[in-house]
Amino acid sequence: MDNLKMHTSDLAAEKFAALAALFPHAVTETVDENGTVIRAIDPDILAQEINSHVLSGKEERYQFTWPDKRKSVLLANTPIAAALRPCREESVNFDTTENLYIEGDNLDVLKLLRETYLNRVKMIYIDPPYNTGNDFVYEDDFSEETGEFLTRDGQYDEQGNRLVTNLESNGRFHTDWLNMMYSRLRIARDLLTDDGVIFISIDDNEVDNLRKICDEVFGESNFVVQIMWKKRSTPPNDKIIGAAHEYVVIYAKRLDEVVLYLRERTKEQLARYRNPDNHPKGLWTAGDLGANVKGGRYVESLYYPITNPKSGKEHYPPQNGNWRFSKETIEKLIANDEIYFGEDGLGRPKLKRFLIEVKEGITYTSIWDFVPLNTHGSAEMTEILGNIAVFDNPKPSGLIQELCKLGSKSGDIILDFFSGSATTAHAVMQLNSEDGGNRKFIMVQLPEICDEKSEAAKAGYKNICEIGKERIRRAGRKIVEEAGLYAQKLDIGFRVLKLDSSNMKDVYYTPEEYEQLGFDFNGFADNIKEDRTAEDLLFQVMLDLGIPLSSKITQASLSVGQAGGEVWNVNDGYLIACFGKVDDALLTEIAKQTPYYAVFRDASFVSDSAMVNFEQIFATYSPSTIRRVL
Repeated sequence: MDNLKMHTSDLAAEKFAALAALFPHAVTETVDENGTVIRAIDPDILAQEINSHVLSGKEERYQFTWPDKRKSVLLANTPIAAALRPCREESVNFDTTENLYIEGDNLDVLKLLRETYLNRVKMIYIDPPYNTGNDFVYEDDFSEETGEFLTRDGQYDEQGNRLVTNLESNGRFHTDWLNMMYSRLRIARDLLTDDGVIFISIDDNEVDNLRKICDEVFGESNFVVQIMWKKRSTPPNDKIIGAAHEYVVIYAKRLDEVVLYLRERTKEQLARYRNPDNHPKGLWTAGDLGANVKGGRYVESLYYPITNPKSGKEHYPPQNGNWRFSKETIEKLIANDEIYFGEDGLGRPKLKRFLIEVKEGITYTSIWDFVPLNTHGSAEMTEILGNIAVFDNPKPSGLIQELCKLGSKSGDIILDFFSGSATTAHAVMQLNSEDGGNRKFIMVQLPEICDEKSEAAKAGYKNICEIGKERIRRAGRKIVEEAGLYAQKLDIGFRVLKLDSSNMKDVYYTPEEYEQLGFDFNGFADNIKEDRTAEDLLFQVMLDLGIPLSSKITQASLSVGQAGGEVWNVNDGYLIACFGKVDDALLTEIAKQTPYYAVFRDASFVSDSAMVNFEQIFATYSPSTIRRVL
């Protein structure tokens, strides 16, 4: 039987292994600063293998760099041993919802999600700190040694924060912001589907730096567009020229595969389509038949007269132009009554553009002045939660809802790892109620403590996460009330998961260290922390096996033979886990259900014979089941 690793992957080690497999001759050995012999890649041999020029030393090259950039790369690759513990009492419709609300440092959460949600997220939207001089940025630990991830315990300080104010007087003003963003974006890219897209809200303070790091992380060729959003109708008075806009920077995972959707036509645009002649193709509008000729030249076959069948008058293309279609095509269109000659039938010819034949919508432009202003976001918060005044100008849900229309469809997963006031969750639920979709959201937010003097604290909210969760609850109820029967199947629930240290004791990860200290494993009862529940273990197992955290979970009490306890069934038998006492009879009962995965606790076997018979029982009843133990 094999043990689950119960920690995230070491991406640096994986990439080294991939290089070593491709170029074994480039693998060598060297000595690190501690005198330990380690394996390494010889860049000279690698250059020979790939037959290309490899830059080294201080050779000039185009690059964008800043202090600690290398460390931020290492930080993104360094594994952690942590857990996401479910919190049923703060969740809504825990057993049926497919939405997630995760509390914790978004870098660590992204690392935990990486393997399970690799290539599964269609759309990411984030509204990170803009670095205006008063914002908070994440204070990441660059001093952590490679091996310390195994024993890291606790993600925040005594107040629950892992944030520092990034003042303009800080000598690392841009550096700290870049380090915060770079490591998180590197991991976020891995989560996107090949046709996925990321939207990032930003203003003028860091838009140039954001574009540069996104060019590096996603590839310059995968830049889609930089939307300019009109956020206010009047300029502020605190600048020489008041900024009435912000940006939404858009990058694709792969531009050649990205899928973006059209904007819905407005009522005014649809009103242009009519059917005064009861044409069998339905609604239509008149469009130009002429085509401009580039360079003053024309195609002879497209320059001819169109004869009005009613008046007999000949109409030629406009000056310096041709008709769009050949003479034969025009004759067919006239025969099918698809050319319009005006209400009286005596005008110049125009093409009937039928609504059923045009695109289902219109192409979005890079200037967005058709969505709500930022004042609407504040009004929404006040309407839903009252005047708690925690968030400065929260984004209006209408803006994010429009982005969701552009970047997602029903069934897609939408991730926001700077969740804040949970506007993205609100927007997803609202859009689903309007178009009948089933988009799922994953919100990630650090439980930043509310200032004790703030209106939020006075209202009883201890941290930002409590505000976000309450907003989702109230917004969901409001959407259902307004939608009525249309919202019967609407998912307004969410599973709350909280980042914590691993469920496993240190000995689970480094047994060799305890052996060197003379630790007696024969008397060692369990390697799981005493304060952890079976459901805590289940969710860490799901992460380790790459099973989505929104999966259907059922539990049943089984009493067979001398054993019995809670048996957890995930996704209708895909995973069956039992963390209570296990004997031959219970093992047989579970094996007969032929799960894809079966997981048990090492200390749960009632006897040595049950542990010995474990493999044989599954080999008999379900040989294809993958068996793991904790």
